[in-house]
Amino acid sequence: MKNVILSVGSEFPEFKKTAVVSIEKGKEFYELSSEELKNSGKWMVMFWWPKDFTFVCPTEIAEFNKHAQDFADRDAVLIGASTDSEFVHAAWRRDHEDLRGLQFPMLADTSKSLAEELGILESNEKVAYRATYIVDPQGIVRWVSLYDLSVGRSVKEVLRVLDALQTDELCPCNWQKGEATLTA
Repeated sequence: MKNVILSVGSEFPEFKKTAVVSIEKGKEFYELSSEELKNSGKWMVMFWWPKDFTFVCPTEIAEFNKHAQDFADRDAVLIGASTDSEFVHAAWRRDHEDLRGLQFPMLADTSKSLAEELGILESNEKVAYRATYIVDPQGIVRWVSLYDLSVGRSVKEVLRVLDALQTDELCPCNWQKGEATLTA
């Protein structure tokens, strides 16, 4: 059976999951919900990786972290996610130098229910594909990208698309923030 990927125009699924938000003892975990995000009135960028303690994943997570302020400046909440548990996330953050100072939550979808609803669960190992969702403040999916397990994504492209969506105008190919938009 092939996955049906939740796509543009769909409402992002409701969820309530534990996320790792710190490596400070006693302050590691936070219960994050779609309702809280919707009530924030902000955009959401949620990116998924297959497994903790792997090779491509930390390069992406570190790159998103380097641009965390860029997302915040665009009124967007950045969330990383995988099907690993919050305890594995916390251990990985403590263990990996590039992940210790993360400025965004690492969502733990241990039941795999959210990944399944999104249609991004790889069929053999039941891990998430490298998926990225941009969701508007009303909870509607405005952009989805999906990569094979072996290929890392471009954080700059995610920012470019977020910029384009936030103009609420027509943006031509290779458009960059500050460039002219199109008129119909």
